Amino acid sequence: MNALSYKGYVGIFDYAPGDEAFHGHVIGMRDMIHFSGASIEALRASLAAGIEDYLGMCAEDGVSPEKPYSGKIGLRLGPDLHRLAATAARAEGKSLNTWISEAVERQAKAAIAEK
Repeated sequence: MNALSYKGYVGIFDYAPGDEAFHGHVIGMRDMIHFSGASIEALRASLAAGIEDYLGMCAEDGVSPEKPYSGKIGLRLGPDLHRLAATAARAEGKSLNTWISEAVERQAKAAIAEK
């Protein structure tokens, strides 16, 4: 996956050979923000401009801009997995929250690296 970020918003993109350009959109939001460019520099500029336009429209309309991720997730585990994770966290001298955060980070980075 190809990704860029600007002000906490993350956009994913692909190259479209027929257009000889990159096209992408911001993820994790209900609103759609598209961006494109013939180079990575142009793509970055388009992403920034799209997000600045979005933030400007929100300010103009008097609404709070949507934040793609708050940093909080509700997570439900079965009792056995919860016990296993808590035991593993304690064995490493970490809180369950820290242990889960680190596990998710490792998996996410590995998944992105495979793409």
